Amino acid sequence: MNLLHTLKIGNVILDNNIILAPMAGITDRAFRTICKEYGAGAVCTEMVSSKALMYGDEKTKLLLNTKGEKRPIIVQIFGSDIVAMREGAKIVEPIADIIDINMGCPAPKVIKNGDGSKLLLNIDLAVKIAEEVVKTVNKPVTVKIRKGWDSKNIVYEELGKRLEEVRGVCNYFAW
Repeated sequence: MNLLHTLKIGNVILDNNIILAPMAGITDRAFRTICKEYGAGAVCTEMVSSKALMYGDEKTKLLLNTKGEKRPIIVQIFGSDIVAMREGAKIVEPIADIIDINMGCPAPKVIKNGDGSKLLLNIDLAVKIAEEVVKTVNKPVTVKIRKGWDSKNIVYEELGKRLEEVRGVCNYFAW
């Protein structure tokens, strides 16, 4: 049984269903290039802050260097401010084939601002962010989520169903 198969996300067709997940400090351009050479169907940038994008942060711009890379490339953005997420999505749209919204990172420096997996505690806000990004860009949008915030807040089913209702969200990834 062959587990590899093509995968379509919106209008983007991946050669196979192997996708390099975004990993802070790891999925830089060199690593993405190697993974594509060894057959990844798509690669993803490190997550980038929507607010840092809005403010033109130079270090964040370096994370988005995709010059010479094989396509498709997924750019992952994070944040909990609807305006910043909308503007950040606009900024990465020319670079990205697919835009992924991070609602899964549990790192303290991310969740302290209500970003990443902290959004799992505010499903209404999470859905509003997805809606705003989807209506702003013309690229497929995916969302990375976790099972839940903790054992008392398991929300993947509810959030997944609500995200599926957002026009244009092609998939949600529960990692």
